[in-house]
Amino acid sequence: MALPDVAVSTLPPERFAGVLTSDGLARFERAIARGRELLGDGALWTVNSTAFGGGVAEMLRSLVGYVRGAGLDMRWVVMQGDPEFFRVTKRLHNRLHGAQDTAPLGPAERATYERCCARNAEELTAQIRSAGATAILLHDPQTAGMIPRLLELGVPVIWRAHVGLDLPNEAAREAWRFLLPYVRPANAYVFSRPAYAWEGLDPRRVSVIPPSIDAFSPKNHVMSFTSVTAVLRAAGLAADHHHPSRAVFERLDGSTGTVTRTARMIEEESLRLDTPVVVQVSRWDRLKDPLGVLAGFAEHVHLALEDPHLVLAGPDVAAVADDPEGAEALAEVEAVWHDLPRSLRRRVHLALLPMEDADENAVIVNALQRRADVVVQKSLAEGFGLTVAEAMWKGRPVVASRLGGIQDQIEDGNTGWLVDPTDLAAFGARVSEMLADPHAAERIGEAAKMRVRDQYLGPRHLGQYVDLLGRILAPSTTA
Repeated sequence: MALPDVAVSTLPPERFAGVLTSDGLARFERAIARGRELLGDGALWTVNSTAFGGGVAEMLRSLVGYVRGAGLDMRWVVMQGDPEFFRVTKRLHNRLHGAQDTAPLGPAERATYERCCARNAEELTAQIRSAGATAILLHDPQTAGMIPRLLELGVPVIWRAHVGLDLPNEAAREAWRFLLPYVRPANAYVFSRPAYAWEGLDPRRVSVIPPSIDAFSPKNHVMSFTSVTAVLRAAGLAADHHHPSRAVFERLDGSTGTVTRTARMIEEESLRLDTPVVVQVSRWDRLKDPLGVLAGFAEHVHLALEDPHLVLAGPDVAAVADDPEGAEALAEVEAVWHDLPRSLRRRVHLALLPMEDADENAVIVNALQRRADVVVQKSLAEGFGLTVAEAMWKGRPVVASRLGGIQDQIEDGNTGWLVDPTDLAAFGARVSEMLADPHAAERIGEAAKMRVRDQYLGPRHLGQYVDLLGRILAPSTTA
């Protein structure tokens, strides 16, 4: 059974002319021309574990779209796995973030992992033999076990890790030891930060490519105040749930969509549109520390004249197949929420966002971030944390943990604030400061948007991949 193709809209690279500086646009045009030289009539295949519900899938949807819009052939397929496989890969994911559990990654786990990867590799091999490939790009621990078999095709294989740890501990190294036999033979390894590159890999094959956001996707495109209000009301994220027909938006393919699904809300009362609000949008994952955000908000976020509210938003856990721990993390947050005094509980809103339509989900997140007075990302571990760049692109002041790729995105005190993720008092103080001084928040938000324009949009990202393809394809193109 062939691995399923992900339907992706073709996107015009020309739209960046209105966003980039003249130098940035010229670099982007040169990268597209070089990409055409390298791929010619061949195809770049990319593989990950899910088409929805995570930053990797969102990023691929845009990158694949722009590559196709440039006239190049890029295929995106999703590997298939059973619950046992995804339990193993979730444990690997957690270890790569430094989080240990009590059970070892032993022979049984390796057998489960290899069995699934072997089946997927055989299916992909058949597809590639039929359609052809110039290079293969695999993403994250789920796909690593496919590398040895795919290399037998004689096509360069790139493995991309989207998670990492600044100071690796024994838990992370255990995950490396599990994955190294599969990863080491790849032609190239890509990490988001230099510190994330593993010990035991050939440093000559390592590239550092930070991720990016799409300025024109439903999650990030410009929205008027009227549109923000309409989307939030239609999605059940604001009081006065009415006129859903007004919640129209532009889809990734340029067509018009309407928000028709509502978030599943865990709350005492609906959030008013005129209430100061702090927002964190992330997966229901202990490493995103929703319990810490809740505690920091409840104990340390205060305003003199009115009570701010907190929205913790994430995907509806029933819709994310490759994250079996999401429901457990949500249940823990809900239990703590129930135990809050009512005066606090009424100011905390848990939002499970609909996932059936990726564009609809994205525009709801867009509206929620634009509605926020302050966006937070108080993760305990973070591969890169593009939720930060998304909020910065919207001109929001962000208070986030000083770790991982977050500290690359935020210049502390200039384009946002960085805090020790364990210091709830400092977290609360920075959030309170931004809520109390809207003018300072606006200045920080504007500086944040310019930083994302220059560093974290798709053209820079695609240009670095083109450079990498040039390096790994050079021997075959010059032979």
